[in-house]
Amino acid sequence: MSLLRLLSFVVMYSACYIRNWYSSVLQALGHICDALSVDPQSRCCLGKGEKFSCHGCNLLSQCCNSYEFCVSCCLNPARTQKEQVLKVKISKQASAGTYASVFDFCAGRCRHNSESVVHENAYISDFHHCFSLPSNSSGDSDAHLEGRLNGINVIVGRQGESCDSVCKSNGQSCVPNKLLVLNQCDIMQKYMSCKGACLASMGSDQPAEVVDDAPKNLNPGACLFTRTQPMLSCDGSHLYTRRLCPCA
Repeated sequence: MSLLRLLSFVVMYSACYIRNWYSSVLQALGHICDALSVDPQSRCCLGKGEKFSCHGCNLLSQCCNSYEFCVSCCLNPARTQKEQVLKVKISKQASAGTYASVFDFCAGRCRHNSESVVHENAYISDFHHCFSLPSNSSGDSDAHLEGRLNGINVIVGRQGESCDSVCKSNGQSCVPNKLLVLNQCDIMQKYMSCKGACLASMGSDQPAEVVDDAPKNLNPGACLFTRTQPMLSCDGSHLYTRRLCPCA
């Protein structure tokens, strides 16, 4: 993306947005503005570019390869539900507030998204401007959840093996921030049999499946997920479980 394109978008979507009377029009339109169409005085777009453009976006993962098209695509009411995004916290801190508008959500989510980062210092792919709801938000569909696994090799480990070991044996590394995506029954059931049901548990080895020859009190065959998200870990393991691991 050229600097000129980026600047044109920032001018259109930030400078115009601070005008309350214009912000609602902007959110309703969601047009991409070319730099040459920006009014030098109002700093707003005079022309009508493409509406709700998803150019360069993967609609399954809801991730795009450019910031401006990510926001434009996100502003489409058919893709982003206002009643959902206004409940999303701006950050993970307990004291963090929620987004004030759909535009704020789209502009914020497209700018930074920890789920598009691997090993904390690199992007999983060029499609790292994402407007999908955070993994712990309600309203996620199976398609959106699986879309967040783009670029991730999901592997079922051997009994008693940690995800660090599973991924290393495949020439990759475990991606910690993707464990949260896998830590859901609907996702686990796509990779594991879960014939003993899917149960909430507590352990650093989850998400995982209990092996068939485990003691009966451990629920042989059951898939296990944890409600204690801070416990999710790449190095956790258990003698009687097989882990579901995100590798890259």
